[in-house]
Order: sequence, then C-alpha cells, then structure tokens
Amino acid sequence: MKKTLVIGASPNPLRYATKAVKRLRGYGIEVVAIGKRETTIEDVEVKTGTPPLEDIHTVTLYVGPDNQKPYIEYILSLKPERIIFNPGTYNRDLKKKAEKAGIDTIEDCTLVMLSMDEY
Repeated sequence: MKKTLVIGASPNPLRYATKAVKRLRGYGIEVVAIGKRETTIEDVEVKTGTPPLEDIHTVTLYVGPDNQKPYIEYILSLKPERIIFNPGTYNRDLKKKAEKAGIDTIEDCTLVMLSMDEY
C-alpha cells in the first residue's frame, strides 16, 4: 500500500489536512502525520518535528512554501516515490530538488485524487 506522510496535520476537523488523514485511512492507506503539535486524528498519532520514518511512498503537503523550509531536506531523505503539492503548497525549489533526486512531483489535491481513484 502507499504509506503516506501528511505534513501539516491538525486536529481541526475543518482543515483539509485533517480531512485527508481521515479519507486516506478510510481507503485503508497507512498514514503518518506531522503537525505543529502532538495530537491524534482518529487512530493516527500526529508527531512534531522530523521523526525517523521508513517506507514512505507518498508525501502530501498541507503547508505553504515558507513553512516547508524546515522539511525540505527531511522529505528528500525519506526518498518517497512522490510528493503531492496540494493547492497553495507548490514550491519550485522543492520540486526541482525532488525531481533531481528521482522523486515524482504532482500538483493536485489528495482528496480529489482519492475520490477519482487516481491516488
């Protein structure tokens, strides 16, 4: 399965990152989440910082380019197969670095991709 890291997770049910965590879990996808503070979203523990992770297939971003800076090298070190830039998260610098590292980048919406069976 496509183990997914959601960056920008929040316990706020109105946030798209929260909706993505719930929807991904609903599709049976293993989810790891990182946010500003430790919390949980249903059965997913939201971690802070840059915890050691393995076997990440997809990183889906819910933080803007300025807030991605502390995560760029971390994301690249995880060697995911792809990075999804959700609306408002596109970052040319990260895209270039990812593509140079052989990581696919997609500008799309995780929620839409799931609903259209394109995830």
